[in-house]
Amino acid sequence: MIRFGLIGNPLTGSGSPALFLQAYGGRWPYDLIETPSFDEAWERFVSGYRAVNVTAPFKEEAYARVLSEGGSVSEDAAATGAVNIVVKTGGERVRLAGCNSDVAAVRDILSSEGFGKGDVAVVAGFGGAGKAAAAAARSLGMDVTVCNRSRREIPDSAGKATARTRPLEELPMLCAVADILVYTLPVAVPELGALSVPAILEANYRTPCLEGAAPRYISGRRWLLEQARSGYALMTGEKPKL
Repeated sequence: MIRFGLIGNPLTGSGSPALFLQAYGGRWPYDLIETPSFDEAWERFVSGYRAVNVTAPFKEEAYARVLSEGGSVSEDAAATGAVNIVVKTGGERVRLAGCNSDVAAVRDILSSEGFGKGDVAVVAGFGGAGKAAAAAARSLGMDVTVCNRSRREIPDSAGKATARTRPLEELPMLCAVADILVYTLPVAVPELGALSVPAILEANYRTPCLEGAAPRYISGRRWLLEQARSGYALMTGEKPKL
């Protein structure tokens, strides 16, 4: 039986199964593969699924595993070092393909909201979602600064490190001169206080923490929907009805 699914932890409240059901009318199963062990989640994918979505905290590990097993990654995935989709390709000799539909989703959202060249974006968090947001904003010609709890190198489109993240404590100061904040942290950081910024795009759609914190608020549910439009097509080979 052809099966699809989502690997990550935790997955409680995920909107992906409902979207997949809507997209394909329930023709294929879509399972939540929830475990704190990436190795266990990966083995379950390899043994029983045609393709999977990948969410936190496994996007970067999945990217590395695809390459270590001789697979390929898309340009957007290479620019982020993270994948949110892994698909089995080929015939008898299966190969893996890793993609990142988060980049296209954020790019489309920012563009449709009127953001582009010369605008200033601040990205909070530099996990898989944060990397995708930074890559998407850079691709539109925006001036991008990334804040993170730990200092990390920021790669350019060719994967070469060109800068380092700024301390999370600087987020309020950076928001004061930004056009939009893309918030990819899973929770609010109370010690940072109120963030003064004209617009916020929040990745967390299950338990959002910044709704109403800016004059323009773009929900993570829109991010989820936009990445699903292209992502499900990559997984199934069929355009979703979304």
